[in-house]
Amino acid sequence: MKDLNALLAIAQEAADIGAKRMTTSAPGTVSAKSDRDFVTELDVRIQHEIRDHLARATPDIDFLGEEEGGGTIDETTEYVWVLDPIDGTSNFTHGIPLCATSLALVHRGEPVVGVIVAPFLNLRYHATKGGGAYCNDKPIHASETTDLSRAVVSIGDYATGPGAAEKNRRRFAVTQALAENVERVRMFGAASLDLAWVAEGRTDACVILSNKPWDTAAGVTISRESNASIKDGNGSAYSPSSLSIICSSRHIDDDLRILIQAK
Repeated sequence: MKDLNALLAIAQEAADIGAKRMTTSAPGTVSAKSDRDFVTELDVRIQHEIRDHLARATPDIDFLGEEEGGGTIDETTEYVWVLDPIDGTSNFTHGIPLCATSLALVHRGEPVVGVIVAPFLNLRYHATKGGGAYCNDKPIHASETTDLSRAVVSIGDYATGPGAAEKNRRRFAVTQALAENVERVRMFGAASLDLAWVAEGRTDACVILSNKPWDTAAGVTISRESNASIKDGNGSAYSPSSLSIICSSRHIDDDLRILIQAK
């Protein structure tokens, strides 16, 4: 395996490009990708700048970004950078500070380096496989909550675009089940922060009923290294092909999964 610490340093430099642009540049033209799903000129600009930076620093590593058609991860690929230039674009365009640049390195389908920078919150998360998880260079650890009734649980965005009505029927059912069983339900609008905040212990769990690699790969690395439980919604081990993600304190993972699977 490559030197993950060296690649982490490159990833941090790259993510800082996105963070700086978000705090110094306007969104520019906002265009629709599909029904109620938007991209800004700045999303595309940041992606191009980060892609170019990574190509110079690591010309032998592939690249997958949300704003160039997206796609899936080929789990036989040796190494690939996976980027969301602005995770939480809707938040960003409305002046809501819950947005971040999320960058991961994936090795044969396994995220092994993750960097999430939320510039308006002054939060920087990073992790490498086997190297622990950190926020602003301080070690972080998932919560030790043991009771669902004392858990704060965030949920991913409701669906937009094709098939949204059908997808949202389950999301509404999951929201109701959580509302009736956990202490509080939250929706932050940025999957990277959902996962990072479980890793940090700010929240006790998150339920993401979709799995776009650019949204989740960095957060998967960080949450794993914080000792959080992270699984597919069906209880199997997480993989890039997982249809959904449940990330939580290890003490409530079974109870939470059973609750969600019933919906």
